[in-house]
Amino acid sequence: MFKYPPVFLLALILIGSAAIAANADRATDGFEKRRTDLSPQDIKRVTAVTAPATDFSRSEVYEGMPGGASTSRAAADDDAFSHPSANIPFEERQDFNLGKALFKKLWVSAPSSTQASDGLGPLFNARSCMSCHVNDGRGRPADGVEPQNSMLMRLARPPESSEEQRKLAAHEVLNFPDTVYGHQLQELAVPGLATEGKVSIHYVEKAVMLPDGESVSLRQPIYTLHGMAYGPLGPTTTISPRIAPPMIGLGLIEAISDADLLAHADPDDQNGDGIRGKVALVRDHRTGKLAIGRFGWKAQNADIRDQSADAFSADIGISTPDRPDPYGDCTVAESRCLTMPTGVQKRLGDVEAPDPVLKLVTFYSANLAVPARSGTNRPDILAGKKTFYESGCAACHVPKYVTRRDAANPASAFQLIWPYSDFLLHDMGSALADGQEVGVASGSEWRTPPLWGIGLTQTVNGHRFFLHDGRARNLTEAILWHGGEAEKARSAFAALPKDQRQALITFLESL
Repeated sequence: MFKYPPVFLLALILIGSAAIAANADRATDGFEKRRTDLSPQDIKRVTAVTAPATDFSRSEVYEGMPGGASTSRAAADDDAFSHPSANIPFEERQDFNLGKALFKKLWVSAPSSTQASDGLGPLFNARSCMSCHVNDGRGRPADGVEPQNSMLMRLARPPESSEEQRKLAAHEVLNFPDTVYGHQLQELAVPGLATEGKVSIHYVEKAVMLPDGESVSLRQPIYTLHGMAYGPLGPTTTISPRIAPPMIGLGLIEAISDADLLAHADPDDQNGDGIRGKVALVRDHRTGKLAIGRFGWKAQNADIRDQSADAFSADIGISTPDRPDPYGDCTVAESRCLTMPTGVQKRLGDVEAPDPVLKLVTFYSANLAVPARSGTNRPDILAGKKTFYESGCAACHVPKYVTRRDAANPASAFQLIWPYSDFLLHDMGSALADGQEVGVASGSEWRTPPLWGIGLTQTVNGHRFFLHDGRARNLTEAILWHGGEAEKARSAFAALPKDQRQALITFLESL
């Protein structure tokens, strides 16, 4: 049995990480730093419409449509995250529905009579995409009753040679897998193969006294790995719990200009506000070019297709044209895993999920609409919005953008959107650190998650667990866990009178 104390205790510092960070700063010189897709007239309009709010007596124009013309006006029920972008043409609805069917598809182990559906594993965490992203929404930590398939344990170790260090500095890899267990702890396996192990979670409650006398209990997770079938983890391997994030608005995020993300980056804190957001740099797996990461808890993927292919391989064990290994996360140390049957059918192609599958799932993921907001002119919501700005939350949770005019998906092009994120990496302090470096992201840095749709978490997923590991049981706890660069905003929230804290929470719940 291997017991792991609070995650921040696992922090490891990569040799030469400062050099990697310096290389990352220089690498951004190759990206567009101004909006080349806009005319001078467009730039003037976009600058005006994306300026921070200053009038909190009424809502801003189009504030109730956070996804622009793609916003869904469907009922705010448990399917609220599963509707297509409202502005995709009718002829593309078929592709959306086919992608949805594949997203929900339950894969089975090979060989099977349903050859178009086999290839699961051999090691895996879930049998379908929807198993993690239930109703296209947010995952939750295991409760000891339901299967833990919407929360994953990422594994990584520091470089162990100068060649591995070179690969990190050149962005050829994000980190290195555990020698035995690979990139992810797989809690499920096909028949005839042992699972890698199990994770249990124990929480230690910690009372936080706010200045006005209110006490809030925060729960610190402690993770225990047991039943490890192939021996112990490597001595320097870190574990990082990750719950599945919501799927809405991904195509709009992909359509945000690199220039707008770079405009918010300030890794050296030149403006002196204590916020040091930096872009994540990743290597595009198809072109080999550097790109800005914007998806995943540490912004480890630059586009939706990469994110989808990575999930197919690591989570389900299904090969795609972008991740062609049919054995998924099996390692050479797990020799029996590499002898199990695969689902590759030569008559269907060289992989278990050929390009039509990956392309349709990517299209579906890119066109899940952001739900419309209501009550944007309610006095309590406007008061909470004002407090959100005054507390400094908008410094990282940047409210709005106008997407590129030349976005690949016409439905996402030139839309005023309200994701409430800068999509940059920020040091969130030791309490939230997982000690796991991912590319240029340190063991205490996380991507700012978008906030749109956050108020529908209970409706869509039946819970209110937030942050990367679901430790926060409500939005107040989530805010109070903020540290590092967010410490000032967290302290401002804690110091507010109770009615103003509630107004801020009410505003968040309206998003």
